[in-house]
Amino acid sequence: MATETSSITQTQTDASAAERRYIICMKWGDKYGAEYVNRLYNMVSRHLTVDFQMICLTDDQVGIDPAVHCYPIPEMNLPSDLPERGWKKLTTFQSNLYDLKGVALFLDIDIVIVDNIDGFFTYEAEHDDSVVIIRDWKKPWRMIGNSSVYRFKIGMHTYPDLLTNFERNFDTIHQQVRHEQAYLSNYLREHHHLEYWDKTWCVSFKYQCIAPIPFNLIQAPKLPTGAKIVIFHGEINPPDAIAGGGGKWYRHVKPSPWLKPYWQ
Repeated sequence: MATETSSITQTQTDASAAERRYIICMKWGDKYGAEYVNRLYNMVSRHLTVDFQMICLTDDQVGIDPAVHCYPIPEMNLPSDLPERGWKKLTTFQSNLYDLKGVALFLDIDIVIVDNIDGFFTYEAEHDDSVVIIRDWKKPWRMIGNSSVYRFKIGMHTYPDLLTNFERNFDTIHQQVRHEQAYLSNYLREHHHLEYWDKTWCVSFKYQCIAPIPFNLIQAPKLPTGAKIVIFHGEINPPDAIAGGGGKWYRHVKPSPWLKPYWQ
């Protein structure tokens, strides 16, 4: 009877662990300060109605809100002189990442959340081992995901070889893809399953909010209908978008004051 009770208790514990929800982000180097992590935590708190725990993998936790659980970014067995291509994100797929177990939603720290994001957890994937990700906007036919927002099972040994395969075959992989999201997408399509969010949920500020050249010079960026998260990639980050500006004159961006209430 004691053995049976112990087994039931363990099953209940495992079920409880599988239902835990995490928001995971990463901060390394000096490009973004702690305020980016804190703003992300604030945005998630305002727009997620279910319980969650926020995790930040970082090389410097100074200034980060104590409500955010900080851990060191796991080491990777890669050459030290590589250009930045987001490879560190792949460490979120460690089979045992600080004993975290459940469902994790990874968010880049330079996104802006503009609406309720419960759906990113309640979305029912077709396969138990699916990673759900943004479908890349620029060349969607390549079926490459944009890893600014992706959901996966954490600490469940669901993707046991994803990271080890990458480290073991990095020299070859490095010649085939430019960044981590291409490797991630290719590997998942071959060994597991890759699914994509509703195309209206995650929008690119660069491709979907800013008017095409030359209309960007006279039209202010707009928020597309149905958007929940605005993704920033390239030269412009949220503060730049709010204030307006840009690099080359023909890529000038007019101010987007509508972002300011969200970006806090």
